[in-house]
Parts: sequence; structure tokens; C-alpha cells
Amino acid sequence: MAPERVLVAGIGNIFLGDDGFGVEVVRRLAGRELPEGVEVVDFGIRGMDLIYALQDDYEVVIFVDATPQGEEPGTVYLLESEIEDDGEVVLDTHGMDPVKVIKLSRMLGPTPARTLVVGCEPQTVVTGEDYDEMLMELSEPVRAGVEEAVKLVESVVEEIYKEVRS
Repeated sequence: MAPERVLVAGIGNIFLGDDGFGVEVVRRLAGRELPEGVEVVDFGIRGMDLIYALQDDYEVVIFVDATPQGEEPGTVYLLESEIEDDGEVVLDTHGMDPVKVIKLSRMLGPTPARTLVVGCEPQTVVTGEDYDEMLMELSEPVRAGVEEAVKLVESVVEEIYKEVRS
């Protein structure tokens, strides 16, 4: 039996260069055919919206985000997230940290049983503290990783549905 609901959540700020990776990936995924029960949503930097969405009976959530891991820029990877409750959490209403979002969501009620991250190593990390830093395009290596990430999300979703059927 397939999971009833899977959320693919694009995270990032399109005004901060490579941070817009997750938003671009879900924009492309939105035009693809995915199994029934898979919802693709661009959350951008709307952490509170994501917190409430995680309360909505999803079995699996797949975050798509630019996440520095120390790899070559443009490297796309899949991580299984195990988030520990380690005290108080404060949410930045102008940004989004998926770990903080999940922790706050757990305080409100049950969250998805499984959390995955499809990430990409950014080339440029822009803080947005200065308007001169605003950059509304992905770097070349990250732009090249977008289609790879789309395919990775599709294969992960396919694998999730295969696991449950067997």
C-alpha cells in the first residue's frame, strides 16, 4: 500500500542567489506528473506556513534546499534527516531553517514519520544584509544541478512508493 501523502517542500529565497535552488526545483517539479498523494509546494521563506503544513498528515516530507555540506558547488545529494529535540527553538520569520521548522512543528503535534532532504551545494552564499548583495539568479553549477535534483526527487518518490508496495 502506497503512502497516502508525501510533501515535496521547496525552500529558499530567490533574492539570495543559490538560496533559491529549492524554489526552482519545485517550480520545475510542479509541471511533472507525480503519483497521486504527492504535493509539491514552494514555501520559499514562509516557515510558519510550512510548520502548519507539516501538521497535515503527511507520511513523508522531502525538503529541497541549498544546503552547504562542504562539497563541490552544484553537487546534489540526498540526506535522511534525524532531528533531535534539544531544547528551545526560535524561528526567524524572515528566513527558514528546516530543522527549526520541524522542531517547532513537533511542539504542535505529530509530524511526518520520515524526513528527507534533497540538497545542493551552493557556490554563492548571500546573506541579504546589504541590498547590493541581492542576486536573483542561481550560479552556473547550481543551475546545472536543478535538473539532476528534479530527477532525484522523482526517483525518491518512486522508491518510496515501491517500498510501501513490497
